[in-house]
Amino acid sequence: MAKKYVYSFGGGKADGNESMKNLLGGKGANLAEMAGHKNLRLPVAPGFTITTEVCTCYYKNRKTYPAGLKDDVTKALQKVEKLMGRKFGDPVNPLLVSVRSGARRSMPGMMETVLNIGLTEKTIPGLIKQSGGNSRFVYDAYRRLIMMYSDVVMEKAAGIEPKDDQGIRKQLERLMDDLKKQKGYKSDTDLTAEDLKGLCAQFKAKVKEVLGKEFPDEPMEQLWGGIGAVFASWNGKRAISYRRIENIPDEWGTAVNVQTMVFGNMGNDSATGVAFTRNPGNGENKFYGEYLINAQGEDVVAGIRTPAPINAYSASEHNKDLVTLEQAMPKIYKELFDIQARLEKHYRDMQDIEFTIEKG
Repeated sequence: MAKKYVYSFGGGKADGNESMKNLLGGKGANLAEMAGHKNLRLPVAPGFTITTEVCTCYYKNRKTYPAGLKDDVTKALQKVEKLMGRKFGDPVNPLLVSVRSGARRSMPGMMETVLNIGLTEKTIPGLIKQSGGNSRFVYDAYRRLIMMYSDVVMEKAAGIEPKDDQGIRKQLERLMDDLKKQKGYKSDTDLTAEDLKGLCAQFKAKVKEVLGKEFPDEPMEQLWGGIGAVFASWNGKRAISYRRIENIPDEWGTAVNVQTMVFGNMGNDSATGVAFTRNPGNGENKFYGEYLINAQGEDVVAGIRTPAPINAYSASEHNKDLVTLEQAMPKIYKELFDIQARLEKHYRDMQDIEFTIEKG
């Protein structure tokens, strides 16, 4: 029997579970547990995990993948498409995915992530339709993809060392800052759909100028570029230094998690946040966290906007005047509250949770 390299999760089922951290990495094993365990079956966005064995094989065989992996990934992607009722690369009803690393032991910030994979000039109209005509959201998602992909896949994974600390991401951020200054905008959220559409074109031209290659506008090329970049980041300078400090063996490798995108930035009925089943400051048994309306995950930690508290208990001096999630979306808050209680009971320990609400 052929070796299993890809494990699916979602729709109340999972091929793996929490005990398989060595094979699926910490993130992959826990996604499988939350999606498939009979006591949980949480609304985890469907996806699949490419095992750590693929990473080991990749490095042993001069950065080539084991036979059959491409077919396995295609089949796993078809399962996700069926669960979501969307198709990867479809111009009418596209599926978008994220690609994330996941070693068996957490290595925060050491490895790479690419969001919004599958968004191309062809799939943009389909996503605009899915979002109820929100073209600003779609061009913002495309702008983020070009930024992340050119930085993670086309520069870092390709081993390109930027001169004078002027990496592609910094250069694209400068283009965005110049546009904001020119228009007199204070925040990224002031940029209109037309502004962002023009910015995406500028970004692509800058990527070609700086990196000498076109940004790939083909979904499968984006997906495999993202997967390759995660494996490459296992042997990035930061990851190697971190492993030396933490005594993590090189041969462990990382898994890759490919998961359906859920958007917290589809409008004011969408949000994203981080929460803890207990107060992380003093351990008090109270649900604690913060969130941002109309934002994507990285915005919460970027410090560009002040996150609001999820409930009155979580309020601080900085955000006490902002509307809590419990007030803004009471039904969603209750669902989140129930999930966090079940998670702590299941894992028998305090949990930290990242959550996204799409069109709540």
